[in-house]
Amino acid sequence: MQGDLFNVVLISALIVALIIVFFVISFIKEHRKILKWQQARIAAEINTLENERKRIADDLHDELGPLLSAIKLQINHLEPTDETESAVLEKSSAQIDSAIQRFREISYNLLPNTLVRKGFINATEEYITKLKPLHPLNISFESCFFNLLPEREINLYRILQEIIHNTFKHSRAATLTISIQKNNKALLVKTKDDGVGFNYLEKTQIAKGLGLLSIHSRVELLGGHLLINTQPGAGTLIEIEIPL
Repeated sequence: MQGDLFNVVLISALIVALIIVFFVISFIKEHRKILKWQQARIAAEINTLENERKRIADDLHDELGPLLSAIKLQINHLEPTDETESAVLEKSSAQIDSAIQRFREISYNLLPNTLVRKGFINATEEYITKLKPLHPLNISFESCFFNLLPEREINLYRILQEIIHNTFKHSRAATLTISIQKNNKALLVKTKDDGVGFNYLEKTQIAKGLGLLSIHSRVELLGGHLLINTQPGAGTLIEIEIPL
């Protein structure tokens, strides 16, 4: 009798265990499907964003640029009849020059030609050089040579752009160091500033943390891992590992 009861209990336990295993496996599979769906959605959103940036940059370069240049040429051919007209023409010409310079900056920020023609390292160095006259932050950039597909280079470039922008805007840092190295399997990106730091959990839960969420999304799209080490008064250390 006791043996039969033991067998019933044992079989019941096995059935319960099998049911639990079944639900655990089903949960894991469903979780993986959700993750893949989320990654596909993020990839689609980012690709759409980059395509739209490229379209706007091309429109600025191919249409607005020549139009402004033509207007400036026409103004320069006008012959003023008095000092007032001369002053108006001179001011108008200067304003067009400012507009041309501004749209070139916007076009560059949307899609740097250097990134397309010469790759990530040259584009990043050029971007940092352009920023130096605009901000006292001292940026140090060192990188090994590596090969990535163009769409992966763009995402890495945008990640560094966002980190530099956040450092400019929020950190009150004097220095920012950026280092990119690689091992046999991964690209290792490390940035560190000596600024005021921030509350990481708080920033990611409010609208002001959209820049951080963008970094997270692009790192996830690259199949990488992100570590942000910061606290108020202690600067910010960011480490990113991207599989090669």
